[in-house]
Parts: sequence; C-alpha cells; structure tokens
Amino acid sequence: MEKRIVKKGIRVLLARLGLDAHWRGSIVVAHALRDAGMEVIYIGNQMPKEIVETAIQEDVDIIGLSSLSGNHMILAPEVVKRLREKGTQEIPVVLGGTVPPDDIPILKEAGISGIFGPGSSLKEIIQFISALGKK
Repeated sequence: MEKRIVKKGIRVLLARLGLDAHWRGSIVVAHALRDAGMEVIYIGNQMPKEIVETAIQEDVDIIGLSSLSGNHMILAPEVVKRLREKGTQEIPVVLGGTVPPDDIPILKEAGISGIFGPGSSLKEIIQFISALGKK
C-alpha cells in the first residue's frame, strides 16, 4: 500500500489583545496570510488565557497578536508566560501594532519573536511568518 504524505500548511492564530478596538490591521493581515496559503484562525478580542488555550486546542504553529491600545507591554508577555506554563513555549508569538521603539527590546527579551509596526509591508510579515512556520 502506498503512503501519501500530506503537507500541512502553516496554521496561524490571530487575536487582538484585550479590549483593543482596532480591527482593520488584523483583518488585512489575516487575508494576506490566507492568500499566501496559510490557515488562519481569527479569534478577535481575547485575553492571554483564552489565546493560549485556543492556540493549544487548534494546534497552531504561530500566534499573531494585534495591539494598538498600549496594552502590549502587559498582555503580550503574558501570552508567552502562559505558553511556557503549558509547556508549549515552542509556539512563536508575533506582535503587530503601534509599539514604541523603546518597547521593542523589552518585548523581544520577554519572548516575542517578531514585532511589526505601522508601515510594515504585508510581504515582510508573510516572509517572516513563513520562515517561523518552517522551523
């Protein structure tokens, strides 16, 4: 009997952190990732606990977070912390939104794999997530 190998596409969970009301950017990124052949699970506004639980349940390769309301310094590292607590720290977390330059090294130190601010191209985001998903 012949075995068939099915290539699994990159599964990306996208969420808006906390009560962030800015939805347009995350929807644009979701469509771009889907058009690039990735499977996107979009869960809208969620807190870190729900984001991590959904990521585990959906067996995602990457978590993408959106934040424009300034809560990224508390909630994004909390997602990474909860992933570690669940033993799933291998799931990379990427953040998009308005992030002051001084916050970037702190967020990377906290375990955020990539940060994309205003002006980041969709091509750049897709390439970064594709590279992360192949690891």
